[in-house]
Amino acid sequence: MTRSAIDEAITSRRSVRAFTQQPVARADIEHILEVASRAPSGTNCQPWKVYVLQGAKRDELVRLTCAAHDALRADPSLAELYKEEYDYYPQKWVSPYIDRRRENGWSLYGLLGIGKGDKDKMHEQHQRNFHLFDAPVGLMFTVDRVMGRGSLVDYGAFLQNVMVCARGLGLDTCPQAAWNGFSSIVLPLIGAGPDEMLVCGMALGYADQQAIVNTFHTPRVPVQDFTHWLD
Repeated sequence: MTRSAIDEAITSRRSVRAFTQQPVARADIEHILEVASRAPSGTNCQPWKVYVLQGAKRDELVRLTCAAHDALRADPSLAELYKEEYDYYPQKWVSPYIDRRRENGWSLYGLLGIGKGDKDKMHEQHQRNFHLFDAPVGLMFTVDRVMGRGSLVDYGAFLQNVMVCARGLGLDTCPQAAWNGFSSIVLPLIGAGPDEMLVCGMALGYADQQAIVNTFHTPRVPVQDFTHWLD
């Protein structure tokens, strides 16, 4: 692969939030995971475990999680049942991160015509996560709890490989931390062992090019803003 092709796969990657029903070939999924497994990991531990959901099992996951999401909204005390096992986001937001988060959220909601305070539409849009944005394939990623924090660093490299390789095949993805709070539903359903922790989920399929939500592109901070050159 040429440098330009690699660059194109990386820069064209985005979080797609509307997919077509076009099926994804098992051979393509296997290829993506095989290529992604070349990600580096500390002492070559390769801590990733992947569960691929399609068809009836995918639909069961969607049904159960959406029902739990609705129940949680109706009764917030149920939050005790749906806790993340690790802090994906900071417990206290500070600038510039909170500013970027707000820009991202309100830009997306603005595109979709969701105004501040419209809790019904916000809930509906958030629940799109648990429909996998209609993607035909859901990927769930787990790690053994015995592993250290470094394994999450390794996992990031693996997940990026999955998404970039998918782009090389004309596929799109959406990595989803939203599933983490519902690990008590996800893990038993996928058959994960008692020592596994959910890292995240991911929608995989072909982007719906007609969906307005897929015109949303997140900005990036200029290189000079996050780089320090030391001579």
